[in-house]
Amino acid sequence: FDPGRKYPVLVYLYNGPHVQLVRNAHLGGAALWMLHAAERGYLVFTVDGHGSAGRSRDFEQTIHRRLGTVEVADQLRGVEYLKSLPYVDGDRLAVHGWSFGGFMTTSLMVKAPGTFKVGVAGGPVMDWRLYEVMYTERYMDTPEENPEGYATAALPDKCTALEGELLLIHGLQDDVVLPEHSYRFLKACVDQGEQLEFFVYPGHPHNVRGKDRLHLMTQVLDRIDRSIKP
Repeated sequence: FDPGRKYPVLVYLYNGPHVQLVRNAHLGGAALWMLHAAERGYLVFTVDGHGSAGRSRDFEQTIHRRLGTVEVADQLRGVEYLKSLPYVDGDRLAVHGWSFGGFMTTSLMVKAPGTFKVGVAGGPVMDWRLYEVMYTERYMDTPEENPEGYATAALPDKCTALEGELLLIHGLQDDVVLPEHSYRFLKACVDQGEQLEFFVYPGHPHNVRGKDRLHLMTQVLDRIDRSIKP
């Protein structure tokens, strides 16, 4: 690390219920890709904003009925902090997340356009009306009870705000976040003439594991390299 240099930053996030990424614990092998990203010359930055686990019930329940709003604001405050650091290149920021993190990645790309040069969203929820009710209605109530919340969180109709480059990745056999989520967003982008990239992992469910995970993380970092390479 050279404090006299300006480094590009990869913001890695989840920022959803039941998950805390920043912990005083050994990260294990699943996070070795972050060390590899650092070896490539990136700073890796994570914020567990409102809605994430490990703080308090009130901290998590702040997101009730308004997914994709409070969390986005928290992540943008994190970006403000990054840009205040003398060794951060604020013009070379990337964002990546999976599942709820994919929802957050896409939300940031369309709700805070221009903040990130590139986003890589894996297994992203694009419309909570398409997600399993036992999870969604716990945090959003029903679409009939909370139409405004669902409309605000839905991403396909916001695709025209997209700036920067976006790669969507989905497991073809994903039975948690159905591929229909990505298809809906892709269809909206095609209809509106918006360009993006899409990659499918045949045979994989919600998470890409086993030997193909090396392919996945190589693809994620290579795609980010093409936009903000150190």
